[in-house]
Amino acid sequence: MGADLFDAFPDHCALADDVLGYSIRELCLGDDDRLRLTRYAQPALFTVHALTYLAQRAERGEPDLVAGHSLGEFNALMVAGVLDFATGLRLVAERGRLMGEADGGSMAAVVGAGLAEVERVLADSGRDDVEVANDNSATQVVISGAPAGVSEVSRLLRGGNPALRCVPLPVSAAFHSWDMASAAQRFADVLAEAQLAPPKLPVIANVTAAPYPPAEPVAALLGRQIRSRVRWRETMDRLLDVGVDEVWEIGRGRTLTGFWREADAARRQPAGGWRPSPRTTAAPVGHATVQPSQPVVSATPPADSVAAHPAPAGRRAGTALGSARFREVYRTRHAYVAGSMYQGIASTNMVIQMARAGLFGFFGTGGLSLARIREALDDIGRRLPSGAGYGMNLLHDMTDSVLERATVELYLERGVRYVEAAAFTRVTAPLVLFRARGAHLDGAGRPVAVNQVLAKVSRPEVARQFLAPPPPELLARLLAEGALTGEEAAVAARLPVASDLCVESDSGGHTDGGVALALIPTLLRLRESLSASAGGEPVRVGAAGGIGTPEAVAACFLLGADFVLTGSVNQCSPQAGTSDAVKDLLAGLDVQDVTYAPAGDLFEIGSRVQVVRRGTMFAARANQLYELYRRHHRLEDIDSRTLATLERTCFRRPLAEVWEQTGRYYRDTGRPEIARDAERDAKRRMALVFKWYFAESSRAALDGAKDNAANFQIHCGPAMGAFNRLVEGTALESWRRRDVDAVADLLMTGAAEVLAAARVR
Repeated sequence: MGADLFDAFPDHCALADDVLGYSIRELCLGDDDRLRLTRYAQPALFTVHALTYLAQRAERGEPDLVAGHSLGEFNALMVAGVLDFATGLRLVAERGRLMGEADGGSMAAVVGAGLAEVERVLADSGRDDVEVANDNSATQVVISGAPAGVSEVSRLLRGGNPALRCVPLPVSAAFHSWDMASAAQRFADVLAEAQLAPPKLPVIANVTAAPYPPAEPVAALLGRQIRSRVRWRETMDRLLDVGVDEVWEIGRGRTLTGFWREADAARRQPAGGWRPSPRTTAAPVGHATVQPSQPVVSATPPADSVAAHPAPAGRRAGTALGSARFREVYRTRHAYVAGSMYQGIASTNMVIQMARAGLFGFFGTGGLSLARIREALDDIGRRLPSGAGYGMNLLHDMTDSVLERATVELYLERGVRYVEAAAFTRVTAPLVLFRARGAHLDGAGRPVAVNQVLAKVSRPEVARQFLAPPPPELLARLLAEGALTGEEAAVAARLPVASDLCVESDSGGHTDGGVALALIPTLLRLRESLSASAGGEPVRVGAAGGIGTPEAVAACFLLGADFVLTGSVNQCSPQAGTSDAVKDLLAGLDVQDVTYAPAGDLFEIGSRVQVVRRGTMFAARANQLYELYRRHHRLEDIDSRTLATLERTCFRRPLAEVWEQTGRYYRDTGRPEIARDAERDAKRRMALVFKWYFAESSRAALDGAKDNAANFQIHCGPAMGAFNRLVEGTALESWRRRDVDAVADLLMTGAAEVLAAARVR
């Protein structure tokens, strides 16, 4: 190990001996059992990899981007100029010492299974003493934890998949697991004292599978690395996303090159049109370097550095689509966001998964209480580092302006900077307050908004309001209340209400049933005609609705969209906050299996939502309720046979009991006046009773109440069926493998390939 390097770098060897207090040459070349101990193995590996890079750099040149697996990340940081050789060696020696103090743990390489399958078995096992340490590739995952737990989980994995292999690893501790928590904390203190420079070139971090942020100290992420999962599969996807076409592996083996080839092969387009890669199959243990079409297997977790060179611009996959400014503002590697879905279906898990993958998502607050929204913000704050990109939904409710204002004030209190405004038919004071808070003039005297508003619109008259500055009377009211300063109000008067417009066409949930081919060009022209009427940056225009295939994404960008927003396809993912019963149903839909029904929140005015019709009677029953409401002035006017049918099928209880529960709900939530008004107004009372059905049908779907499956209300558009057809016969056919970031990458990289194949630039 290093025999051909030490004589070529005598100064580095002398420096290493001085830093370590022993001979690096004797450690590596002698008959020394110390290399079995991580406190000695880590500095030896770092030294040999550093010298290997220096020896080959003259021939290969400087890389454009670097990444390192586990310990190899320190070599990657050295290449990027974050630390010099001596500093890196000191840190690695201390890292090895701290990690070596933990013992008694175990690790195993799971060969022939991907992350989703391993996590499912971990969840089903009920064991909390085992976790995923390395997500190496689509066919290799490393688990780490207590020896008994690793053994038991390995047995369960093998029992569920005869082709799967679990290979115990020769380690002394459970690396990259909870067992390293103490070492990680103490190492963070060491890093805080180290002199670390900003990276001179992009370095993909193990913790996030994204480049180290330029504005965030390197130590903040590096300190978490010992304890956190090595996200190498996502790192390979990131390299492909930015157009890398050549990798240079530093070290004796070719394990990392194999992982690269597997990821690259999965992206290649088969004959007969664009499709995602089919399922990979397991290979026997021992294949360290194989052809691109074969899965890669290694019995040992690698600790090497990779330096990668980007491809020509024409082969960049996904990241070049849409608005670069959108990607910058929303801190995302794709001009793509996961939109909100009500009742927390767009969950904190979904938002966090997207952020950790270098993508952006909105949490779905519709229908949630202020306390539930606060809990969601607490959860996100605990699990994401400060400054991570995510957003919150603000769903307009014309009957509850108090909650809207309280929600905005909570967002401002918690430092939320991105809001998805949905179901607005007019600009409201709370929305203006969010947009205007913190508005100021930059050094050149230009108006700048701190807070971003992404407004979903489907009508030109609504879009016009968001493209214009706030109504003066709303600014004046907020100024008089003391909610805005004079400067904020004055600057906001020069800015459009929205930073981004999302043209919502035939989507799941609230929709006007608009056609993207007509709406997107219309609102783009409206944006251009009004661009001179407001200051600040030009409003970016995106597209949503019907986006379930790469071809649909490509079409949106061809029409001129700056970004795309998905919804329905994310509902059928492990991160979605709905029941497995709903996900099972969604995964079997085709494009024709959706229809329109009245919206519960806007029931009285006949607003509609798009919902699943296959496997549920909700749409038919909801439409019947609206027709009864439209034709009658009170419940008592409806014939007794129809009322009895409603009580048996929709409500499954007497309507008198439904009204009692409804009145109690409004009294318990501090709105007794709503119940009192309904007692006096029979039409209003009928509406509230019928709206109970919409709330109950949503709750039944979210809870997976199988005894009430006929009434499941599931918001969904035809994009779900299109996506199901796209991934049929691939690893993503199972919704348990459809991580929201994997869906995003599939759609965006596929769109880039579709456009490239059509010779579109």
